[in-house]
Amino acid sequence: MPKKPRSDAPASNSTVREEPGDRALGLDQPIQRRDFLNASLLATGGALLHAAAPQHMFASGADWTGYGGVGDYRHSNGNTETVMLAGHQIRDHDFPELPAATHDTGETYDLVVIGGGISGLAAALFFHREAPNLRCLVLENHPIFGGEAKRNEFLVDGQRLIGHQGSAFFPVPYPYSFIARFYRSIGLENFWLDYQRWDGPGPAMPLSQTPYDQVGAEGPQYGFYFGGKFGQNPGMWLVNPWGKKLAEAPISAQARADLLRYHFGPPAQIQPRPQVPGDAISRQLDAITYEDLIMRMHGIHRETIREFLSPVTGGGYGLGPDALSAYCHYAPDSLHALPTGDRNGGQMFPGGNTGFARLITKALIPGAIPGPATVDNVTRRRINFAALDPANADAPARIRLGATAVWVKHDGPAENAETVTIGYTHGGKVYKLRARAVVAAGGCWTTRAIIRDLPSAQREAYAQFYRSPCLMANVAVRNWRFLYKLGISGCRWFEGLGDYTEVCKTALCGAPTPTIGPDSPVVLNLKVLFAHPGLPVEEQGVRGRFQLLSTTYRAFERQIRQQFTDMFARAGFDAKRDIAGIILNRWGHAYVNPQPGFFFGRDGQPAPREILRRAPFGRIAFANTDLAGLADHRHSIMEARRAVSQLLDQVLT
Repeated sequence: MPKKPRSDAPASNSTVREEPGDRALGLDQPIQRRDFLNASLLATGGALLHAAAPQHMFASGADWTGYGGVGDYRHSNGNTETVMLAGHQIRDHDFPELPAATHDTGETYDLVVIGGGISGLAAALFFHREAPNLRCLVLENHPIFGGEAKRNEFLVDGQRLIGHQGSAFFPVPYPYSFIARFYRSIGLENFWLDYQRWDGPGPAMPLSQTPYDQVGAEGPQYGFYFGGKFGQNPGMWLVNPWGKKLAEAPISAQARADLLRYHFGPPAQIQPRPQVPGDAISRQLDAITYEDLIMRMHGIHRETIREFLSPVTGGGYGLGPDALSAYCHYAPDSLHALPTGDRNGGQMFPGGNTGFARLITKALIPGAIPGPATVDNVTRRRINFAALDPANADAPARIRLGATAVWVKHDGPAENAETVTIGYTHGGKVYKLRARAVVAAGGCWTTRAIIRDLPSAQREAYAQFYRSPCLMANVAVRNWRFLYKLGISGCRWFEGLGDYTEVCKTALCGAPTPTIGPDSPVVLNLKVLFAHPGLPVEEQGVRGRFQLLSTTYRAFERQIRQQFTDMFARAGFDAKRDIAGIILNRWGHAYVNPQPGFFFGRDGQPAPREILRRAPFGRIAFANTDLAGLADHRHSIMEARRAVSQLLDQVLT
């Protein structure tokens, strides 16, 4: 655990250069921010910090990963430097063959799942339930399971606050659907969570249940901020922007007309909706970009989309609509959510879909989280890490953390091999074991590199998967009076770091108190996407990763503090006083970016995802939400179910 900074000394590393204004912004304060070096060295696999990697891509270990918070996730905030360097060994082709010094564990499992995100965990659980007498192992490269479904925890003035690192919310399913039945099977009996109630002055201010409730439906309690980019120095707030028809916004008449047309509609030309995935309308949409669809439907200019609507419009895909298939607008509807009427249909555990990762793990390995398999218990209790990969060789299911799979190959020709050899790194060493079957549930960018005998058809299919990065910055503030004074609980801006943030009330299963008001400490989340509209989709991802990896923690922190100061200081905000902690979660390959043709193919060729879905390759089946074409935990679960069914039906005897 990172050492607590001395109260009489700055928390920053002494080698970090201080810039003018840093002290006024609070960068010298001994707050929950960083004890970088200790946190990095204590993380699982810390020896890999010394592995070779391109030095121009990222900062030193003492100022890159940053502070990780408290609790179970304190050493696993996004892709830490340890995780990144282990992954870059795959990128740099360090393992064309397993090295001679590889340690053979002597283990053989009936199933090895590569990747301990929701798809990998669900695959292990499906396998364990269908074949309870067989043995399963999950290899997870992070210090804790969950993939992007992880959380950050802060202690602020005696209260434990939780923020999500990535995967965030769940729509309420139809009660008899497969997803609903799966939820209930892992302990989520009631899909409608209870949330904190208002305890502030005056009438209750509407607050969100998820970080995305107000985006696109900004009400009277929402504000738009316009800064130097729009000739405003100091910047200006436009509260209730749609109610005021953007009348005071310092933007061009064309942009104002476009945005009002986009927001209020109805569209100039109604686009027919797909009835089922793959029908003629679906394929027409998959042949054009999302940006072209918006222009066609709303009659607005491309420049307006790129300045004001990108990347938020395509935020669930990591890039703006210029790079995405138009079918992205409809793809989330393929798994139907329950119509909720006046009720808010977006539900969220404290820490986002961390709740699902913990519930699945509890169902797979009951001792992983002590106590009953209830939502409240699983959310609040600490993880028993010793139960995940016990010394007991008879454990039917286990999760091995800090284990990065780097080499996978059938033992002989794939069509008649009896086993698959898997090599993985752990603690700076290379190990190998065997499996009778494999579910490749990690990201597409690693799967195609580590399966050494992957056929050309699957390899070429994976080459058509593009991913873009994301920075999820969680800022714990001691109160949010500054927002309340402005009359807002959420806001958007159009320059700087990120695009929006909003105050969320917390589900009671993990809330520090049952009430919330302007004096309550909260976590404000900044989702930072790195879109470069107009560039090819692959180049946008590459440029974005360079920005993400080459920026130090301190530089990001300085920008957040300055940005909050510019926006909120006139409402009483003081960065030095009010910011209690900052955690950065860097995800180098956060989102799959489906380009036109991704969903249903083009020029008579099958869609790349279908080549991977249709059958296992030998004893290896493919899962992960990538294959669905959108970052949605429900699809992660569905893909896991399909992959395990294929192995049980066609491979394992």
